[in-house]
Amino acid sequence: MLDSVAHDLKSRLELGQPGFTILDVRDRSSYNTGHITGAVPIPLADLTSRAKTAFHSKREIFVYGENDEQATEATQLLKEAGFTHVSEIKGGLSAWKTAGGATVGA
Repeated sequence: MLDSVAHDLKSRLELGQPGFTILDVRDRSSYNTGHITGAVPIPLADLTSRAKTAFHSKREIFVYGENDEQATEATQLLKEAGFTHVSEIKGGLSAWKTAGGATVGA
């Protein structure tokens, strides 16, 4: 099943509505192998400390990781840190590719 979040994000980018951040919480080597074009890499271990300095708490953030469990954990950490608009990209990079979203690398 096509992930509606991935599809909606791709549509928003195509319409020139990029008022959000896509966050990749996988490790650096996974990110370097392939990622969503424009995704910001912040490994899960560094997420809470780096996100507070990198993003405004009201910023709309979409998270993906190695799997949905990692994305869920990252989403929860961000919400606990005071971020109010955080969503997961269910299915991660593969769902993004299925939706036809742009990627870098593999």
